Amino acid sequence: MWDYMIKRALMSAEYILETGATVRDCAERFGTSKSTVHKDVSERLQEIDFELYCKVREVLDKNLRERHIRGGNATKKKYEKNDRS
Repeated sequence: MWDYMIKRALMSAEYILETGATVRDCAERFGTSKSTVHKDVSERLQEIDFELYCKVREVLDKNLRERHIRGGNATKKKYEKNDRS
């Protein structure tokens, strides 16, 4: 694995742990694709630092469990905005 991949995976993992960010938020923050962030934190990170991987996995699992709530709130906000127009 190349050095820049390791560095990117570690940066993404630290950001997710510090902020509780989703994969989408992390990708936007670092200017990469969601696929890249997901591969970095779910495959590459496991080889680099397993303990860090486990911590990040907990945050990602929490985000997955809450995904439907965020989607519902976004839809509600969208329709509230349209009602005001």
